[in-house]
Amino acid sequence: MTASSSLTIRHANGADTKAIARLAALDSSRVPNGELLVAELDGRLVAAVSVDTGATIADPFEHTAAIVNSLRAQAHRRSRPAILPGQLGRALLGRA
Repeated sequence: MTASSSLTIRHANGADTKAIARLAALDSSRVPNGELLVAELDGRLVAAVSVDTGATIADPFEHTAAIVNSLRAQAHRRSRPAILPGQLGRALLGRA
């Protein structure tokens, strides 16, 4: 990744099926189950993480450690259960 590289993190969609399968093959892994977040570097898929399981796949020919960490952070934020307004006080007090 260079200073002028463009990184995009987004939900995977049906158009990503082949690219995700290619990524899994490069990583010698299976496509993770569940909802996926993917990272595109300059328009090319380089990593994916399952929001449901945390399993990741990444292009072993790219420097993706920081990208995978970003994906995991995004997936973690999306996987936390929502706090209903009536539970906000208990959540702030650690009693949710």
